Amino acid sequence: MRTIELWPGATKDSIGEDNQGCPSLTLYPVPGEGISSAVIVCPGGGYSCRAPHEGEPIAKWLNGLGISAFVLNYHVAPYEHPVPLQDAQRAIRTVRHHAEEWRIDSNRIGILGFSAGGHLASTAGTHFDAGDQESADPIERQSSRPDLMVLCYPVITFQGEFAHIGSMHNLLGQTPDEKLVAHLSNEQQVTKETPPTFLWHTADDAAVPVENCLLFAAALSRHKVPFDLHVFESGRHGIGLAGDHAEAYIWPELCANWLKKQHFA
Repeated sequence: MRTIELWPGATKDSIGEDNQGCPSLTLYPVPGEGISSAVIVCPGGGYSCRAPHEGEPIAKWLNGLGISAFVLNYHVAPYEHPVPLQDAQRAIRTVRHHAEEWRIDSNRIGILGFSAGGHLASTAGTHFDAGDQESADPIERQSSRPDLMVLCYPVITFQGEFAHIGSMHNLLGQTPDEKLVAHLSNEQQVTKETPPTFLWHTADDAAVPVENCLLFAAALSRHKVPFDLHVFESGRHGIGLAGDHAEAYIWPELCANWLKKQHFA
């Protein structure tokens, strides 16, 4: 395990304790000489912090499936959009650029996120580009499109009754522009180019309504993007790997099976 800066040598002006060491990637490579897939992990925290239990434990679970993992230490409030998205895009480009060195298949790089980290992951999966081929920085020439997404009780929409207002205000400020609100309501940004997605939520989540997950799944369905959706009847928000949960404990196994189907595990 080691941590690398996403923009080596860049001037550091991080504001607040939660932004120290940002942006960076903490690497959890799979041992051995073979080529593996990779997944970038975005912990949740309402864009105000990053929950530790949704970082390293997830990376180690992915390692157990034979997947190299990278925990993204992305900027949170008071930093606003597009800073966190730029961190996520840079992370994907970085892993793709170093694929040969890190023994990773550059066509099997996914992104996984919880809660607001799920919003960041779904933003990366719906707002991507092919890279700037004219850039002097070879990393910036890489595509920022993830090859799949795993969204765990994700924040998806900033509009209507199911919006997560706290995440929206932390990311966009107290009086955000309505066009930007729509632009980052990711159920509206799905296209046929959106990558295959695994989603799970609990039906009685009191923090982020399950409709966030359902709205995104419906958009994927309309655009004929492959997806796997699991909704458990009950469970509080933020349960992570859910090892001690009576229902959702099964999600890592369900996800592992789906990742195998996607040739990631």
